[in-house]
Amino acid sequence: MSTSPSSPATADLYDAHPSDVQVLDAGLIHYGGTKRFSGEVATVHVHEDNVLMREMLGTDGNGRVLVVDGGASTWCALLGDRMAQRAIDHGWSGVVLNACIRDSVEVQSLPVGILAVGTSPRKSRKNGVGAKNVPVTVGGCLIEPGHVLYADEDGILVADHALQVS
Repeated sequence: MSTSPSSPATADLYDAHPSDVQVLDAGLIHYGGTKRFSGEVATVHVHEDNVLMREMLGTDGNGRVLVVDGGASTWCALLGDRMAQRAIDHGWSGVVLNACIRDSVEVQSLPVGILAVGTSPRKSRKNGVGAKNVPVTVGGCLIEPGHVLYADEDGILVADHALQVS
């Protein structure tokens, strides 16, 4: 398990900025090897189809976090070990999925933040249906591209601008 030293703790951020943050209430589970991560948000809205997510993770992440609204579907997995490695290879700090992953044992050993609702061995569809860079709602939070997400063992916060703890 690793943490990013540049990412402040969510509890400290909440205490310093309670009116500036949304707290994600999705009950997501940490699967990646990095438990504390943060970054500017990019978004994808899909349903049981990971083509657009794969395309996004193939772009330069620059430390961003991809938030995927998969409708909390547990029918299939949208991310596995190869997709997680793709995120690492392209410089993404994490992926937050309102959906499932697979290859959870392998994903656990990778140095990237991965949060999801659960696991499923079933592969996703490959139709390319969905939308990139659109507002999504996950865990009661409206998340827009350009927002900043902070995740650690205590939870997930989203703000419309970067936050610091003094």
